[in-house]
Parts: sequence; C-alpha cells; structure tokens
Amino acid sequence: MNKKVLIIEDETAIADAMQLGLDEAGYAASVAYDGEDGLVQATKLAPDLILLDLLLPKKDGMGVLQELRKNDKTKDIPVMILSQLSDTAKISEGVALGVVGYLVKVDYSLSEVVGKIKNFFEQ
Repeated sequence: MNKKVLIIEDETAIADAMQLGLDEAGYAASVAYDGEDGLVQATKLAPDLILLDLLLPKKDGMGVLQELRKNDKTKDIPVMILSQLSDTAKISEGVALGVVGYLVKVDYSLSEVVGKIKNFFEQ
C-alpha cells in the first residue's frame, strides 16, 4: 500500500506541484489549502506524513501542529514543516512539538523535498 502524505499548503502552485511529484514517486498525496481543512483532512485520512506550511489562512501552521498533537487520532502522525520562514524560534517550537524535519522552501527543489520524504520513510 502506498504511503499517504497530506500537504497543507496555501500556495496552490507549490501544493499542486508537490502533490504531482509525490504521486509520481509512488505516494498517495492529498492537499489541504488552509489550516482548518488540513486538520479535517488529517483526522479523516490518517496520513503517514504531513507536510505543513506555517503561513496558512484560517489557522496558521503552528496552530495546526498544536491541534494535531492534542488530538488522539492525529497526535502520532509525523509532521515535516516546509515553510518560507527560517526563523529559529519557529524551528525550536516545531522541534519541541516533535516535527521530523524543517525545510525552508527556498533551500530545496521539488525533487529534493521528495528525496527527503523518501529518506524519512526508509528510516
């Protein structure tokens, strides 16, 4: 069975490209374009990994991460942050909430992000 990845990203071009890249790599990728929908999708889909942006409409990424960790159905889902923010305070907060990676968008190409996800699943 394919690993399920939920992408929570409001920039549609990035989200759709990530979904296509992950689908092509053999993953079952789904997209939520805002934080509130991301929480709904995470509960409904029970993905194997969530790629989470921090700057989101309706509920920001850290709020989403905090809600995920409070919910028994989603508290153990691995989360990898993919954000434009390279803010050390946000990185520290993410690490404290158990993220499995923090990628700054401008530092990685789509294929590199897919590679990081492959590496995560192969651990």
